[in-house]
Amino acid sequence: MRVYLAVVSTGAFTAAAHSLGVSQPFVSQTIQRLEARLGTKLLHRTTRGHRLTPEGTRFLDVARQVLDVVETAEAEWQVSDAQVEGVLRVSVPIAFGLDRITPVVPEFLARHPNLALDMRLTDDAENLIEDQIDVAVRMGRLGDSSLMHRRLCGLQRIVVATPELVARHGMPARPSDLDDFPCVAWDGSREHLNRWRFLDDGKEITFRAESRFRSNQGMSLYQMCLAGMGAMRVAEHLARPAIKSGWLVQLLPDHTAVDDTAIYAVFLPDRHIVPRIRNFIDFMVETFRDPDWEIAGASA
Repeated sequence: MRVYLAVVSTGAFTAAAHSLGVSQPFVSQTIQRLEARLGTKLLHRTTRGHRLTPEGTRFLDVARQVLDVVETAEAEWQVSDAQVEGVLRVSVPIAFGLDRITPVVPEFLARHPNLALDMRLTDDAENLIEDQIDVAVRMGRLGDSSLMHRRLCGLQRIVVATPELVARHGMPARPSDLDDFPCVAWDGSREHLNRWRFLDDGKEITFRAESRFRSNQGMSLYQMCLAGMGAMRVAEHLARPAIKSGWLVQLLPDHTAVDDTAIYAVFLPDRHIVPRIRNFIDFMVETFRDPDWEIAGASA
Protein backbone atom coordinates (compact mmCIF):
# COMPACT_ATOMS: atom_id res chain seq x y z
CA MET A 1 0.00 0.00 0.00
CA ARG A 2 2.84 2.40 0.74
CA VAL A 3 4.40 1.66 -2.64
CA TYR A 4 1.04 2.19 -4.34
CA LEU A 5 0.51 5.56 -2.62
CA ALA A 6 4.03 6.61 -3.61
CA VAL A 7 3.35 5.79 -7.28
CA VAL A 8 0.08 7.74 -7.24
CA SER A 9 1.53 10.78 -5.44
CA THR A 10 4.72 11.06 -7.53
CA GLY A 11 3.09 10.18 -10.84
CA ALA A 12 5.75 7.72 -11.98
CA PHE A 13 7.34 4.42 -10.96
CA THR A 14 10.86 5.85 -11.15
CA ALA A 15 9.97 8.86 -8.97
CA ALA A 16 8.20 6.58 -6.49
CA ALA A 17 11.28 4.36 -6.31
CA HIS A 18 13.45 7.40 -5.63
CA SER A 19 11.15 8.68 -2.88
CA LEU A 20 11.05 5.25 -1.23
CA GLY A 21 14.76 4.54 -1.64
CA VAL A 22 14.20 1.33 -3.62
CA SER A 23 14.70 0.21 -7.24
CA GLN A 24 12.25 0.86 -10.05
CA PRO A 25 11.84 -2.90 -10.75
CA PHE A 26 10.89 -3.42 -7.09
CA VAL A 27 8.13 -0.80 -7.39
CA SER A 28 6.85 -2.28 -10.65
CA GLN A 29 6.85 -5.83 -9.30
CA THR A 30 5.14 -4.74 -6.09
CA ILE A 31 2.29 -3.10 -8.01
CA GLN A 32 1.95 -6.17 -10.24
CA ARG A 33 1.73 -8.47 -7.21
CA LEU A 34 -0.81 -6.13 -5.58
CA GLU A 35 -3.01 -6.13 -8.68
CA ALA A 36 -2.73 -9.90 -8.96
CA ARG A 37 -3.74 -10.37 -5.33
CA LEU A 38 -6.71 -8.00 -5.70
CA GLY A 39 -7.67 -9.45 -9.05
CA THR A 40 -8.08 -6.05 -10.71
CA LYS A 41 -6.15 -3.34 -12.51
CA LEU A 42 -5.34 -0.31 -10.35
CA LEU A 43 -3.39 1.69 -12.92
CA HIS A 44 -3.57 2.20 -16.68
CA ARG A 45 0.04 2.50 -17.84
CA THR A 46 1.00 4.73 -20.79
CA THR A 47 4.23 6.07 -22.22
CA ARG A 48 3.53 9.34 -20.40
CA GLY A 49 2.87 7.78 -17.01
CA HIS A 50 -0.30 6.27 -15.62
CA ARG A 51 -3.85 7.06 -14.58
CA LEU A 52 -6.03 5.45 -11.95
CA THR A 53 -8.75 3.00 -12.87
CA PRO A 54 -12.08 3.34 -11.01
CA GLU A 55 -10.96 0.41 -8.86
CA GLY A 56 -7.62 2.12 -8.30
CA THR A 57 -9.36 5.25 -7.04
CA ARG A 58 -11.44 3.26 -4.56
CA PHE A 59 -8.42 1.29 -3.38
CA LEU A 60 -6.47 4.53 -2.93
CA ASP A 61 -8.98 5.74 -0.32
CA VAL A 62 -8.85 2.39 1.49
CA ALA A 63 -5.05 2.35 1.43
CA ARG A 64 -4.86 5.82 2.94
CA GLN A 65 -7.25 4.84 5.75
CA VAL A 66 -5.33 1.65 6.51
CA LEU A 67 -1.95 3.38 6.55
CA ASP A 68 -3.29 6.14 8.76
CA VAL A 69 -4.40 3.51 11.27
CA VAL A 70 -0.97 1.87 11.07
CA GLU A 71 0.82 5.18 11.55
CA THR A 72 -1.39 6.03 14.51
CA ALA A 73 -0.59 2.68 16.11
CA GLU A 74 3.11 3.12 15.45
CA ALA A 75 2.97 6.57 17.03
CA GLU A 76 2.42 4.88 20.38
CA TRP A 77 6.02 3.67 20.16
CA GLN A 78 7.62 6.59 18.35
CA VAL A 79 9.71 8.28 20.99
CA SER A 80 11.90 10.50 18.82
CA ASP A 81 11.51 12.88 15.90
CA ALA A 82 13.82 10.68 13.84
CA GLN A 83 11.18 7.93 13.86
CA VAL A 84 8.53 10.08 12.15
CA GLU A 85 8.49 9.05 8.50
CA GLY A 86 6.45 9.09 5.32
CA VAL A 87 5.53 11.79 2.78
CA LEU A 88 3.81 14.95 4.04
CA ARG A 89 1.78 16.92 1.48
CA VAL A 90 1.23 20.59 2.34
CA SER A 91 -0.60 23.38 0.49
CA VAL A 92 0.36 26.98 1.30
CA PRO A 93 -0.44 30.46 -0.09
CA ILE A 94 2.24 31.65 -2.49
CA ALA A 95 3.37 34.83 -0.73
CA PHE A 96 3.28 33.47 2.82
CA GLY A 97 4.76 30.18 1.64
CA LEU A 98 7.72 31.79 -0.09
CA ASP A 99 8.28 34.50 2.50
CA ARG A 100 7.74 32.63 5.76
CA ILE A 101 7.26 28.87 5.40
CA THR A 102 9.97 27.93 2.90
CA PRO A 103 12.75 29.47 5.04
CA VAL A 104 11.84 27.27 8.05
CA VAL A 105 11.38 24.01 6.12
CA PRO A 106 15.09 23.05 6.45
CA GLU A 107 14.80 23.17 10.24
CA PHE A 108 11.65 21.03 10.17
CA LEU A 109 13.23 18.42 7.89
CA ALA A 110 16.40 18.41 9.99
CA ARG A 111 14.27 17.45 13.00
CA HIS A 112 12.67 14.62 11.01
CA PRO A 113 15.35 13.00 8.83
CA ASN A 114 13.06 10.18 7.68
CA LEU A 115 10.25 12.48 6.54
CA ALA A 116 9.73 13.85 3.01
CA LEU A 117 7.79 17.07 2.36
CA ASP A 118 5.84 17.90 -0.81
CA MET A 119 4.82 21.58 -0.69
CA ARG A 120 2.33 23.06 -3.15
CA LEU A 121 2.28 26.85 -3.44
CA THR A 122 -1.08 28.16 -4.59
CA ASP A 123 -3.51 30.96 -3.77
CA ASP A 124 -6.42 28.61 -4.50
CA ALA A 125 -8.21 26.82 -1.65
CA GLU A 126 -7.45 23.24 -2.63
CA ASN A 127 -9.70 20.34 -1.70
CA LEU A 128 -7.79 18.32 0.86
CA ILE A 129 -9.37 15.02 -0.17
CA GLU A 130 -9.38 15.40 -3.94
CA ASP A 131 -5.94 17.02 -4.07
CA GLN A 132 -4.42 14.59 -1.54
CA ILE A 133 -3.35 17.32 0.89
CA ASP A 134 -2.43 16.53 4.50
CA VAL A 135 -2.28 20.12 5.77
CA ALA A 136 -3.28 23.42 4.15
CA VAL A 137 -2.32 26.85 5.42
CA ARG A 138 -5.22 29.26 4.98
CA MET A 139 -5.36 33.04 5.48
CA GLY A 140 -8.39 35.08 6.49
CA ARG A 141 -11.75 33.88 7.75
CA LEU A 142 -12.45 30.18 7.53
CA GLY A 143 -15.69 29.20 5.85
CA ASP A 144 -18.07 26.66 7.31
CA SER A 145 -16.65 23.23 6.65
CA SER A 146 -15.89 19.91 8.25
CA LEU A 147 -12.18 20.76 8.42
CA MET A 148 -10.32 21.00 11.71
CA HIS A 149 -7.94 23.93 12.24
CA ARG A 150 -5.31 25.40 14.51
CA ARG A 151 -4.53 29.10 14.63
CA LEU A 152 -0.94 29.97 13.74
CA CYS A 153 -0.97 33.76 14.16
CA GLY A 154 -2.99 36.88 13.56
CA LEU A 155 -3.40 38.39 10.11
CA GLN A 156 -3.33 42.16 9.73
CA ARG A 157 -3.20 43.92 6.37
CA ILE A 158 -2.02 47.51 5.94
CA VAL A 159 -1.95 49.87 2.96
CA VAL A 160 1.51 50.68 1.63
CA ALA A 161 3.18 52.40 -1.30
CA THR A 162 6.70 53.35 -2.34
CA PRO A 163 8.16 56.66 -1.08
CA GLU A 164 8.59 57.75 -4.71
CA LEU A 165 4.89 57.22 -5.46
CA VAL A 166 3.94 59.19 -2.35
CA ALA A 167 6.29 61.99 -3.41
CA ARG A 168 4.54 62.22 -6.78
CA HIS A 169 0.94 62.00 -5.57
CA GLY A 170 1.15 63.27 -2.00
CA MET A 171 0.56 61.47 1.28
CA PRO A 172 -3.17 60.71 1.71
CA ALA A 173 -4.63 62.32 4.82
CA ARG A 174 -8.03 60.61 4.75
CA PRO A 175 -9.30 57.42 3.09
CA SER A 176 -11.17 59.51 0.51
CA ASP A 177 -7.81 60.83 -0.73
CA LEU A 178 -7.14 57.39 -2.18
CA ASP A 179 -9.64 58.16 -4.95
CA ASP A 180 -6.84 60.01 -6.74
CA PHE A 181 -4.01 57.67 -5.69
CA PRO A 182 -2.79 54.82 -7.99
CA CYS A 183 -3.48 51.31 -6.69
CA VAL A 184 -2.96 47.70 -7.73
CA ALA A 185 -5.92 45.34 -7.49
CA TRP A 186 -6.81 41.68 -7.21
CA ASP A 187 -8.70 39.82 -9.91
CA GLY A 188 -10.73 36.62 -9.96
CA SER A 189 -11.65 34.80 -6.75
CA ARG A 190 -9.61 37.22 -4.61
CA GLU A 191 -11.41 40.33 -5.81
CA HIS A 192 -12.98 40.80 -2.37
CA LEU A 193 -9.52 41.87 -1.14
CA ASN A 194 -9.97 45.09 -3.14
CA ARG A 195 -12.34 46.29 -0.40
CA TRP A 196 -10.05 48.12 2.01
CA ARG A 197 -11.43 48.77 5.48
CA PHE A 198 -10.63 52.03 7.29
CA LEU A 199 -11.79 54.00 10.31
CA ASP A 200 -12.84 57.56 9.57
CA ASP A 201 -14.21 59.80 12.34
CA GLY A 202 -14.77 56.67 14.44
CA LYS A 203 -16.82 54.93 11.75
CA GLU A 204 -15.74 51.99 9.64
CA ILE A 205 -15.76 52.73 5.92
CA THR A 206 -14.75 50.70 2.86
CA PHE A 207 -12.65 51.94 -0.03
CA ARG A 208 -12.76 49.91 -3.24
CA ALA A 209 -9.39 49.76 -4.98
CA GLU A 210 -9.40 50.09 -8.78
CA SER A 211 -6.36 49.74 -10.95
CA ARG A 212 -4.89 49.65 -14.44
CA PHE A 213 -3.06 46.51 -13.25
CA ARG A 214 -4.95 43.54 -11.85
CA SER A 215 -3.77 40.04 -11.01
CA ASN A 216 -5.06 36.90 -9.30
CA GLN A 217 -1.63 36.27 -7.79
CA GLY A 218 -0.50 38.12 -4.67
CA MET A 219 3.24 38.12 -5.27
CA SER A 220 2.81 39.75 -8.69
CA LEU A 221 0.74 42.51 -7.06
CA TYR A 222 3.35 42.94 -4.34
CA GLN A 223 6.15 43.18 -6.91
CA MET A 224 4.18 45.82 -8.81
CA CYS A 225 3.65 47.72 -5.57
CA LEU A 226 7.42 47.63 -4.91
CA ALA A 227 7.95 48.86 -8.47
CA GLY A 228 5.86 51.96 -7.69
CA MET A 229 2.83 51.04 -9.81
CA GLY A 230 0.35 51.62 -7.01
CA ALA A 231 -0.64 51.29 -3.38
CA MET A 232 -1.60 47.84 -2.07
CA ARG A 233 -3.25 46.49 1.06
CA VAL A 234 -0.78 43.79 2.00
CA ALA A 235 -0.22 41.40 4.90
CA GLU A 236 2.19 42.61 7.56
CA HIS A 237 4.60 39.71 7.12
CA LEU A 238 5.55 41.32 3.80
CA ALA A 239 4.84 44.96 4.59
CA ARG A 240 6.69 45.47 7.88
CA PRO A 241 10.15 44.33 6.70
CA ALA A 242 9.76 46.42 3.53
CA ILE A 243 8.82 49.47 5.60
CA LYS A 244 11.81 48.90 7.88
CA SER A 245 14.08 48.70 4.82
CA GLY A 246 12.66 51.94 3.44
CA TRP A 247 11.18 50.33 0.33
CA LEU A 248 7.60 51.11 1.35
CA VAL A 249 5.74 53.50 3.63
CA GLN A 250 2.43 52.91 5.34
CA LEU A 251 -0.51 55.01 4.20
CA LEU A 252 -3.20 56.21 6.61
CA PRO A 253 -1.82 54.43 9.71
CA ASP A 254 -4.20 56.36 11.99
CA HIS A 255 -7.17 55.11 9.94
CA THR A 256 -6.23 51.41 9.81
CA ALA A 257 -9.03 49.11 10.91
CA VAL A 258 -7.83 46.18 13.01
CA ASP A 259 -8.54 42.90 11.22
CA ASP A 260 -10.17 40.06 13.13
CA THR A 261 -8.65 37.43 10.85
CA ALA A 262 -5.82 34.94 11.24
CA ILE A 263 -3.60 32.41 9.53
CA TYR A 264 -4.55 28.77 10.16
CA ALA A 265 -3.39 25.24 9.55
CA VAL A 266 -6.40 23.20 8.41
CA PHE A 267 -6.67 19.44 8.13
CA LEU A 268 -9.20 16.65 7.93
CA PRO A 269 -10.81 15.43 11.19
CA ASP A 270 -8.62 13.01 13.16
CA ARG A 271 -5.68 13.50 10.78
CA HIS A 272 -3.79 15.41 13.49
CA ILE A 273 -3.14 12.09 15.23
CA VAL A 274 -1.01 10.93 12.27
CA PRO A 275 2.59 11.59 13.44
CA ARG A 276 3.87 13.38 10.33
CA ILE A 277 0.84 15.69 10.30
CA ARG A 278 0.80 16.33 14.03
CA ASN A 279 4.51 17.16 14.08
CA PHE A 280 4.22 19.61 11.17
CA ILE A 281 1.26 21.42 12.70
CA ASP A 282 2.99 21.61 16.09
CA PHE A 283 6.10 23.00 14.38
CA MET A 284 4.05 25.66 12.57
CA VAL A 285 2.31 26.70 15.79
CA GLU A 286 5.67 26.91 17.56
CA THR A 287 7.29 28.86 14.70
CA PHE A 288 4.59 31.52 14.42
CA ARG A 289 3.60 31.83 18.08
CA ASP A 290 5.31 35.23 18.32
CA PRO A 291 5.67 36.57 14.75
CA ASP A 292 8.62 38.91 14.37
CA TRP A 293 6.67 41.13 11.98
CA GLU A 294 3.83 42.00 14.37
CA ILE A 295 3.75 45.27 16.27
CA ALA A 296 1.88 45.90 19.49
CA GLY A 297 -1.85 46.11 18.89
CA ALA A 298 -1.57 45.29 15.19
CA SER A 299 -3.13 41.85 15.27
CA ALA A 300 -5.90 40.24 17.22
